[in-house]
Amino acid sequence: MGLTDVVYRLYGRNLQRQLEPERLPDHVAVILDGNRRWARAFGAPTASGHQAGAEKAQEFLRWCDELHIRVVTVFLLSTDNLHRPEDELVPLLGIIEGLIKDLAAAGRWRVHPVGALDLLPDRTATVLKEASDATRDVSGMHVNVAVGYGGRREIADAVRALLQEHAEKGTSLSELASMVTAEDISRNLYTKGQPDPDLVIRASGEQRQSGFLLWQSANSEYYFCEALWPDFRHVDFLRALRSYSERERRYGR
Repeated sequence: MGLTDVVYRLYGRNLQRQLEPERLPDHVAVILDGNRRWARAFGAPTASGHQAGAEKAQEFLRWCDELHIRVVTVFLLSTDNLHRPEDELVPLLGIIEGLIKDLAAAGRWRVHPVGALDLLPDRTATVLKEASDATRDVSGMHVNVAVGYGGRREIADAVRALLQEHAEKGTSLSELASMVTAEDISRNLYTKGQPDPDLVIRASGEQRQSGFLLWQSANSEYYFCEALWPDFRHVDFLRALRSYSERERRYGR
């Protein structure tokens, strides 16, 4: 272990001592950005960046688990990403499938797919469904895996489900228009029954929402980190938590 590693480990321990458990977020969401740029910086194939990003995602989940964070949402693949060239998309889907299988096999966390499974290849959708079924009764941390996810698509799906529900009850459109509430939309989202994210972390220096949890993040705190996702360190995570704990949350007030 080099001197730099020792310094960062000591710094990390000091950061962690500063964190008050009661001020930690209940739900952390993370945008895993920068995998392709990381690979390009090393002159490596794009797939190697995605693989490094998947390995970092598992490490990140362990960090969250150690701090007893109850819900984590990881943004793995957007609906826009599905339009990437086939020579990049196919290996990426394979890496995501491998990650999901590993998470399910670990038996530590409940894996919940978040996204439009009907847009995904059958094999990928099957892996997600099987992981959800296999971990349904696991009592550990709840892990949402956003694959084939788009915030606008999620809201549209929620409205569609709400309309279908009331159509089956015989509710007219005029009646529905007069009674629908924000809570009605919320209970039809992919994350229904879960707390909204308290903290959203984005790696790679980009300061964009990218349609991630559009509805749920209305009152979330954001933390932007310069590190590309595969380079995201434990101290970067602890800094994000420290920043969150120091903020006064106003919930739009």
